[in-house]
Amino acid sequence: MNLQDKVAVVTGGASGIGLATAKAFLDKGAKVVIADYNEEAGNAVEKQLKETYENVKFVQTNVADEQAVENAVKTAVDTFGQLDVIFNNAGIGIQKPTHELTDEEYKRVIAVNQDGVFYGIKYALREMLKTGGGAIINTSSILGTVGEPNSIPYAASKGAVNLITKSVALEYADRNIRVNAVAPGFIESGLVNKEALGDFYDGLVAKHPIGRLGAPEEIAHAVVFLAENDFFTGTTIHVDGGYTAK
Repeated sequence: MNLQDKVAVVTGGASGIGLATAKAFLDKGAKVVIADYNEEAGNAVEKQLKETYENVKFVQTNVADEQAVENAVKTAVDTFGQLDVIFNNAGIGIQKPTHELTDEEYKRVIAVNQDGVFYGIKYALREMLKTGGGAIINTSSILGTVGEPNSIPYAASKGAVNLITKSVALEYADRNIRVNAVAPGFIESGLVNKEALGDFYDGLVAKHPIGRLGAPEEIAHAVVFLAENDFFTGTTIHVDGGYTAK
């Protein structure tokens, strides 16, 4: 797929991996709708990006709300004419001993990380079936492959994303719709850095054989590859500095 003039939706696109991917798509000539829960950040990002790129729009979106996701896809189609790529990236996490988890906490993580991916896939498929194909990319995690104490809602949701990805890829492979996932390791961000985490940061780094955490742009690079490569479907790519190779 040549991304020039293609239309993409990026959920969780106002920061981190989502923002880096939105920029990477724009650099390739795509038209991008940034869907994010944080309205203030999303509006600021839209304004900033429009200083460099013409075809970018923000829409406030809670991916745990099916109608909100449907609206984000509709916004892309209404604004730019169609939908070619969706990056279902929005996610949340919680670290808490399992016996202390509340039902509300568990279901909130599942609603965003798992249900949100389902909604994005569902409404993207409806548009891609009209236009003859497209690319769906989901954000999984290393914790969709390996276990981690105090993280069962997150791990459960990301494991589900891996199998959702495979199942939908098989279902729509003969209709020119490719479905893949990217599974990041720990990524350097505003909340994950040496200053914020102190000695705990060093422990995270030690889990990555490559000797450092990842950068959002490195995940974005993998997402662009998954969007562009027409022979890739049903696969989860681990961009994790060797974390899951151990």
